[in-house]
Amino acid sequence: MSITVGILAHVDAGKTTLSEQILYRAGTLRAPGRVDRKNTFLDYNEVERERGITVFADQAAFQAGGRAFQLIDTPGHVDFSGEMERSLWVMDCAVLVISCVEGIQSHTETIWRLLRRNQVPTFLFLNKTDRAGADPEGVLREAERLWGAVCPDFTGYQGEEMEPRTVERLAELDETLLDTYCSSGYDPQLWHSAARRMTRDCRIFPAFRGSALNGQGVEEFLRAFSLLAPEETGDASAPLAARVYKVRHEKQGGRVAFLKITAGTLHPKEEICCPGDSGEPITEKCNELRGYNGAKYTLIPQAVPGDLCAVTGLSTPMPGDVVGASPRRMLPFSTQPLLAAKVLFDTSIPPKTMLEHLRELEDEEPLLGVSWEEELQEIRVHIMGEIQLEVLAELMRERFGLEIGFGPCEILYRETLGAPVVGCGHFEPLRHYAEVHLRLSPGPRGSGIVFASECSTDVLAAGWQNLIRTHVLEKEHRGVLTGAPLTDVKVTLLAGRAHLKHTEGGDFRQATYRAIRQGLMHAQSVLLEPYYAFEIEVELSLTGRVFSDILRRNGTYETPQTEGDRAIIRGRAPVSEMMDYAKELTAFSKGKGKLSLTFDGYEPCHNAQEVIQYKAYDPERDIANTPDSVFCSHGAGYRVKWDEAPTMMHLKLEEEKQGDSLT
Repeated sequence: MSITVGILAHVDAGKTTLSEQILYRAGTLRAPGRVDRKNTFLDYNEVERERGITVFADQAAFQAGGRAFQLIDTPGHVDFSGEMERSLWVMDCAVLVISCVEGIQSHTETIWRLLRRNQVPTFLFLNKTDRAGADPEGVLREAERLWGAVCPDFTGYQGEEMEPRTVERLAELDETLLDTYCSSGYDPQLWHSAARRMTRDCRIFPAFRGSALNGQGVEEFLRAFSLLAPEETGDASAPLAARVYKVRHEKQGGRVAFLKITAGTLHPKEEICCPGDSGEPITEKCNELRGYNGAKYTLIPQAVPGDLCAVTGLSTPMPGDVVGASPRRMLPFSTQPLLAAKVLFDTSIPPKTMLEHLRELEDEEPLLGVSWEEELQEIRVHIMGEIQLEVLAELMRERFGLEIGFGPCEILYRETLGAPVVGCGHFEPLRHYAEVHLRLSPGPRGSGIVFASECSTDVLAAGWQNLIRTHVLEKEHRGVLTGAPLTDVKVTLLAGRAHLKHTEGGDFRQATYRAIRQGLMHAQSVLLEPYYAFEIEVELSLTGRVFSDILRRNGTYETPQTEGDRAIIRGRAPVSEMMDYAKELTAFSKGKGKLSLTFDGYEPCHNAQEVIQYKAYDPERDIANTPDSVFCSHGAGYRVKWDEAPTMMHLKLEEEKQGDSLT
């Protein structure tokens, strides 16, 4: 049974170089490729080779210690952390590469948090030990201090004798080992079994040293890793279960879904149950079943638990989806784009064509958030940073032969409510009918959109209520201050009405959308902006400067911690204020300062009025998100303005007032 291992790191820590060396030492490659020579096995895409960075997570198989492994080399640049995070979902264990020269950097800490959140057993490879200024001992101490983790040094361990200090550290963590150590001394087999178990349970994180560029320590690491890596489990005779971890589109237009089999056995031409867009499972056929090794693949007769495979013929599954006997929609992402940019392209290209191409890229990167802004007649994308925009432009040129550019990057704002409000929507063109009354209430920060019902099934049948729930949750509703997405709102169905003959499902969609929008038009709306949690490490003499900078950037900070001649300052600040601070910190600290930024949710915008004026959004001109209702008279439908519609609703408002009194 194969074990999936991911290689992760902050950009330029040597992750791809280590991947090449592992594949070479394990016999998969005849010679290791090098990033600077643009001949690496896994960074085979032209965009990756030209830039010298990993953009796409790709895989290769290797054997070590008589065991089968599948290696996934993930992007190290923060702009492509969505691709990295999706790979975590299928890893049995991970190797976190840390440069002994640069030490633990901002993205290293982000990766560590994601690994712990996903409970992935993790090995540390302290790289670049041959470089001037390398300090593996200091890096290991820093890792244990920052992460509160136990990271025993296993360098040189080959399954026989452990270093005395490693023996003692493990004994401190396990009563059985401690009793044995005190009574009869060190037992290599017992310690080995315990080390493997502790690694699997994320109680220890074995550390190794070496230099991936010249292969120093790699073979020894590979041997120890094969001995300590956890076993993959899964029942090949059980019903099929698999997780989608990436989607790719071939040049010929075919869609390929990459899966990790967790239970059951998959064969070509077999039907797979997938989560449908409406929430109901659908069945699709697996045409080809492929095993990938770098850019190349072979057709395989079956895939069993532990296998990474690729399937053609599946049109609906997205990265994160579970397919098989119990299909379900994608996992939420911890990574969130905080910026948006307008797509610039030649006016001779129809916007529909450009949208189709960008949607294909969005199918591969769900966080891209491609949208068509009807009012502005423009296409926008959500991105992590400017490097991602450059790569997008190169992908459009390479794949579709189109030149595109981008407008300035802007912060992705959100909107919520400051107090409950009731909204109502009516949709009644000829031979259609639906009316919906909703209460919109502020929800906890980070809760998104939540639905509830206080409407009796005697008033509106359960089937219609479920349909309203679907329509509330299926769309990204826009706020009325800047047109930003609505979030952290509880939507409660108070009342609704259908017609025995004329109501169709689409009627309740229209009534629901209009009810939400009508409520927002007279609500107490609040503009939200994204915040970073930051950690700044500088020399003590620079703390005053840092404190001043934080306050100037509308941030807050805690009492600093001191360690020797350095201070560690933690706090929170708006993303808009901290985006460019890394360059400033590097300049005044002469490269000795460290900055770690982590997305830390949304809070009320510190300069809301300035942003609202700049956006100049007019909610009444947003035809695609109208707050107005449609009524029928003399056989024809007519529009009623949102502020006049409540007086014409067919349902009375007493129930809504009672509901409001309960909130």
